[in-house]
Amino acid sequence: MIKFLYLFLIVFLLQNSVVFSQSKINKSKKELNTNSGSKTTTTTSSSSNSNNNRSNNSNVFADIFVNITWGIFKYGFIGDYKNENHLNYNLTKYPYYNGKSGNFENAQMDSVSKNKARLDIENSFVYNSNSLFGNHLKAKIRPFQYLYFQSDFHQLFEINKIDNTNSRLSLFQFNLNYDRIRFEKFNFGWNLGATYVGNEVKKVGLAYGLNAEYFMNNNLSFSAASKWSQINNLPVNTLEFQSKFHKKNYFFSLGLEHLKIATPTYNFIALGGGIYF
Repeated sequence: MIKFLYLFLIVFLLQNSVVFSQSKINKSKKELNTNSGSKTTTTTSSSSNSNNNRSNNSNVFADIFVNITWGIFKYGFIGDYKNENHLNYNLTKYPYYNGKSGNFENAQMDSVSKNKARLDIENSFVYNSNSLFGNHLKAKIRPFQYLYFQSDFHQLFEINKIDNTNSRLSLFQFNLNYDRIRFEKFNFGWNLGATYVGNEVKKVGLAYGLNAEYFMNNNLSFSAASKWSQINNLPVNTLEFQSKFHKKNYFFSLGLEHLKIATPTYNFIALGGGIYF
């Protein structure tokens, strides 16, 4: 009996060591590489006679649907440039260049910025523990005040102390961003683009999200950004909360990042800085 218990204990420990030795990063990559079952659908064709009245009614409903959809898209996602003055606000050289404005300022102001384009570069060290950490590099290309392009690069590292191995995961995000609201102290908008997971995964998925930033009076700003995506029917999402202290054309940042890559989740403290060109 004692030998049996020892044998059972050894097998139990070996099984647990295998379970715990699999890192979160390796689990994310393994799940994203799992082929999703292809669903076969059978379509049956049926012919039906429709009279002219039904076709006319269908056309009327189709026109109404198109008009409602276009109205929601125009006024909800784009805005009315004739009646919403904030949509015509200009892009600033950098936040607080005049002591009060954020990313945008009133085009009617005498001290309006002459800047027509801007490049924002930011880098943060993300930390969870001594065995899980990484880096987040971000770039925003703003050709004018209307929209901008953003790219994010997460490089995550994980050290498995049980079997003394290292795991890496590269996450790339490319998005077109549009600020639906462009006030001096607050901007809010949406983004649309793609997410790519490198290393052994090498898969891409459509991405979309929201972002907002609020500027206080003491060179402090707070921002939140989210991006949702799917690869192989599994989520690849990022959520970011950040505070920035601005000094001339550069800033220091402190925040939190939450990543969900397949079923594993990753929570980081982010510390970094950036510069505006």
